[in-house]
Amino acid sequence: MRKSMDRSGRGTVCALAALALPTVLSAVLSSAAAPPPTEESARIPFAARYHATQHGGITRAANSSVTCGPPSARAAERCAAVQEGGAGANGRYRMTYIDVDADARTDNSSRAELQLPPGSHVSYARLYWGGNLRAGEQKRPGDSGRVLLAAPGGPYKEVRADTLTGHRTTTRTDGFQASADVTGAVREGGAGSYTVGQVNAARGNSAAGGWGGWTLVVAYENAREPLRRLALWDGFQPLNANRRALSVNLKGLRIPPNARGSAGVLAYNGDRGIGNDSLSAAADDKTPIALWDAANPANDVMNSTIADFGRDTPRRPAYRNTLGFDSDVFDLKSALRSGGDRLAFRFTTQDAGYLLGALFVQADTGR
Repeated sequence: MRKSMDRSGRGTVCALAALALPTVLSAVLSSAAAPPPTEESARIPFAARYHATQHGGITRAANSSVTCGPPSARAAERCAAVQEGGAGANGRYRMTYIDVDADARTDNSSRAELQLPPGSHVSYARLYWGGNLRAGEQKRPGDSGRVLLAAPGGPYKEVRADTLTGHRTTTRTDGFQASADVTGAVREGGAGSYTVGQVNAARGNSAAGGWGGWTLVVAYENAREPLRRLALWDGFQPLNANRRALSVNLKGLRIPPNARGSAGVLAYNGDRGIGNDSLSAAADDKTPIALWDAANPANDVMNSTIADFGRDTPRRPAYRNTLGFDSDVFDLKSALRSGGDRLAFRFTTQDAGYLLGALFVQADTGR
């Protein structure tokens, strides 16, 4: 069994401040609390964050942090219809916070179920969060490097970014993504409902719209599962008029023919119904295979969904159109039919584009 460490070089103790709920909230929400020092970059190349060969897999929990409010355009679909899956872009609404924790001291919060097979041991866990800092209001970039995380049945604990934060400002948007190692917290919390609060995303209306959300990616060991190659890559890459395509190449996989596998993708500001976004995967030099499913059409992959193989995931709230946040898992079986040592993922756009944040893959080795 081979494993690698998180490339940040920092452990969970550095990322999680184990504080009781009242202490955390007073520190985080107080104007006197100093924001954590966070280095930023407008573009971060994709690189390996974690990889392993072990019996087990990769799973994730995810949810959005903002949703639509009243329409700001006459022709806009009703908000409730959009939340149920109708076409609608965030620039056509006054975006507002999701807040499920019944705690007046948090501005936003949402929940999602982390599903682990019985008997699993968490090998690695990383929390990603991001949003648009400018919609009807302008949020402080200095607050982007921290969120609150509550494990199943537990209190909030503050999580601080432990690596470079992606932050890209344009004339229309002010998007960011931060992340932190939360392995210790997830090992202790196990499977169940996780809540993330205080994602630094803006409310209100602008031409580009507001968005925000989070994804908890978890690699686990389980003796009952097949032997698999596991890989988590991340970065912060905009696809837009200046860059229509991006390739991410995973090497050294040694995948046998007819292997089973899956790929998960995290992205921001993809709009439902506009189309012209695609994702494909190719093993070695084989013909690329388009990745799509019932929730993600082949020509509109970045379409504001949180789904596993085209099916909704357990979360609260479970809006089918997240209005600018994508966290999806796709079947790789067709792309792995011939096997290979390398997997090349190609992301494209022909419209306003999106921000790409993470890619995670599992593939059976057959050995």
